[in-house]
Amino acid sequence: MQYQVFPSQKLHAEYVVLSSGLGGHGQFWNPQIETLQQHFHVVIYDQEGCHKNSNIIDENYTMTHLAQQVMDLLAILNIHEFHFIGHALGGFIGAELAVLLEKSEKTMLSLTVVNGWADLDAHTQKCFNTRISLLQYAGVDAYVRAQALFLYPPAWISANISTLYLQENQQIEKFPPLLNVFTRLKALMAYELKAETISSLNKIPLYLIATEDDFLVPYQQSYQLKRVFPHAELDVLPHGAHAVTVTQAELFNALLLEKLLKKPAENLAAS
Repeated sequence: MQYQVFPSQKLHAEYVVLSSGLGGHGQFWNPQIETLQQHFHVVIYDQEGCHKNSNIIDENYTMTHLAQQVMDLLAILNIHEFHFIGHALGGFIGAELAVLLEKSEKTMLSLTVVNGWADLDAHTQKCFNTRISLLQYAGVDAYVRAQALFLYPPAWISANISTLYLQENQQIEKFPPLLNVFTRLKALMAYELKAETISSLNKIPLYLIATEDDFLVPYQQSYQLKRVFPHAELDVLPHGAHAVTVTQAELFNALLLEKLLKKPAENLAAS
């Protein structure tokens, strides 16, 4: 298991665990680390099966398997209380982690879900099917080069094309086994919020963040999540697209701190 801990200089700081989306790499959260580190110990990690030399993951792989990986990480780091922030797929890992925590002595202080969904939207499914077809019939290069179109606003791509191209080259060079990518996509597309998960999340302060210009996941999906979880706080940003953590990092980081630095009594009232 690959992970990194960025300790806070603040005495008695709480922990924040960050979980990325489909890509699975902890470095996705690099724009958040320094800001969060001012107040929290920050943990990032790489999800199972997302490295070039990864073992082939089980075909029955689910979000629960990924949540168990986090449970193992919490045990390794001896973390008993923490906030969890998940981007899309990472948010679902947090949801299933809440279920596992019911049978443990560990506590999730809050869960933040960024650009998640209550049900797989037909548009999102079409995007995933397109990506699957690209990988299956056009190859890794086409899959990686097209990825930016689903993640970033057009103007951001135009302004950052040189850096983006270098990042894509690295992703192509380090691309995981194809079977792992297909399995992870399948698990993500099949995920559903079950009654047990909803029950567990109703006991935890829940923050939802979405962006109106997210091309991959229509922002209305976060409103659907809000209907499922009336106690959740929802913020919809006008710009930033799916990877708002990268494209609007300063604004996103300020919003995160606003949520996470609430007093315990406020968090309890929110839940």
